Amino acid sequence: MAIPQAGKSALVLSAGGMFGAYQAGVWKVLAQRLRPDVVVGASAGALNAWAIAGGAAPADLIDYWLAPECASLASFRFLQAPWRGVFDARPLHARIRRLWEAYRPQLEIGVVATEIPRLRPRLFRGPEIEWRHLAASTAVLACYPQVRIEGRIYSDGGLLEALPLWAAARMGATRIVAVNVLALAPSRLAGWAVRRFRTLAPAPPAAPAELEVIVISPSRPLGSLREAVFWSRDAVERCLEMGEHDAAQVAL
Repeated sequence: MAIPQAGKSALVLSAGGMFGAYQAGVWKVLAQRLRPDVVVGASAGALNAWAIAGGAAPADLIDYWLAPECASLASFRFLQAPWRGVFDARPLHARIRRLWEAYRPQLEIGVVATEIPRLRPRLFRGPEIEWRHLAASTAVLACYPQVRIEGRIYSDGGLLEALPLWAAARMGATRIVAVNVLALAPSRLAGWAVRRFRTLAPAPPAAPAELEVIVISPSRPLGSLREAVFWSRDAVERCLEMGEHDAAQVAL
């Protein structure tokens, strides 16, 4: 049963690397029950958000994550400047560009990136979003080169906060269904490092206290840090299956 349309509803998708496949599994279930007015995403969630807002069928989004070409998205490229990241961004950018060209938003869409060096989150909306904005949102610090847009440099949308509830509120949403694949950190060390970094950075915008929020998150760890970074069909299938299972347990 779809959520009643009293006020704007939003689907918010977190950062999460290859664990973004979990969101595709969740959407396979939610697509039959949820008709959001707004879709917002950060990092990997931004790619899923673009596809969902563009009317992608759940099966198409699942195929996007199962495609073997995903294995090329984290290919080491050692002979480049350290500030450009350790991975070759060309396969990722080509894949993002194809996704951007394949869909045009049918719903309101928001994509979050982080402005560098000010460490300020930035919400891009609707018609202003081009493939470079999606690339900026997925530009994980130290992994990929940061992206320059209109003279400003942007980094990963999940750098300051994995789940940008504030962005959906800014777009007028009063009720949110959120999918947070990073509710459980893939490793203690990574979780500690991220928390430590965020204590040193400016606080991200706070979501209004009156927001009605339902959060769907993994019922058990999705995998290792390596599986969050490097594509593995087995790991993706596990994420998809868990996403379907966990979404089916949620009452909307």
